[in-house]
Amino acid sequence: MSLAFLGWSEGRVLVGRGPFETRAVPPETGVAFYRNDFGLDSSEPWLIPSESALLSKEEAMEWAGIEGPVDVSWDNLEASPFAEVFQEITTSIRWGIFEKTVPVVVEKGRVDAGGAAALVSRALSASEPLVPYGIVADGRGFAGMSPEHLLILDGRTLKTMALAGTARAEEREVLAVDEKEIREHEFVAQALVSKLGDLGNLSRGARVVMDLGPIVHFHTPIEVELNQDEPVDALIRRLHPTPALGPLPRTGETMSRLIAWREKLGAPDEFGAPFGAVVDGAFRAIVAIRGVWWNGKDVFLPAGCGVIEPSRLVNEWRELRLKREAVKARFGI
Repeated sequence: MSLAFLGWSEGRVLVGRGPFETRAVPPETGVAFYRNDFGLDSSEPWLIPSESALLSKEEAMEWAGIEGPVDVSWDNLEASPFAEVFQEITTSIRWGIFEKTVPVVVEKGRVDAGGAAALVSRALSASEPLVPYGIVADGRGFAGMSPEHLLILDGRTLKTMALAGTARAEEREVLAVDEKEIREHEFVAQALVSKLGDLGNLSRGARVVMDLGPIVHFHTPIEVELNQDEPVDALIRRLHPTPALGPLPRTGETMSRLIAWREKLGAPDEFGAPFGAVVDGAFRAIVAIRGVWWNGKDVFLPAGCGVIEPSRLVNEWRELRLKREAVKARFGI
């Protein structure tokens, strides 16, 4: 069994079944999914399904046909590897190499009952502003509920968002005046404006708080009316990774360092990468976060945190746990 899915507009879900044909560029018409790793290293990231449809959430859950219980035993997550990476990052910030970067920790577990693929049905139950996404093939896959769109492109209208700055729901009022979280968010928003400003008429919305149940984030919408048609692949590379998941400044050196830290901490290749789809020229991609990865019975739950100069180890470790616990609650694991 192989399948892929992505939340679309008006509450619908785009679904596709394999086998998938891989291509280097998207088709001019029809449907194709976009899957790549964090470094955008795939030479053929476009996946054309054997069949596809736009369905309601209920129809998509029936289409997936893999509901059932999932019981996961989680290993204890040791803080020392993250603490070592955190120290390396703060040293790099003092040296002026980074203003911000985003290490990732991974909690590991094993399925005791049910099948990991049943996590697809949990992801498909997501409600706005969360977007369901995922792919399953050959006993491996990932499924998630992302709050972050990297890119929505319809004609010459481009939409994206800055999503950074995190707190517990009960700390919403504190978040609104937290200088560290505001600074982290502004790094992301200003970087996006800088990357897109030369493409057309850009408008930046007000910074607001996005409510995701147990946690809240700062959210700033950004829209551009493009001066001309722009290739989707070029726009993805221009935007990914934003400082919400990547380094600032984004250079070959800072990306290499971040990818090395991700590998050291065992981050899945696709975590934080774009996952998207095109339907007759209209494209949208989310940032693959707030999800679960699996290989057979082995399950992996990654989470990242933005580190800037004022960041402190204990606070970042707490934020990482908050994000993982929110994912566990959404998936019922």
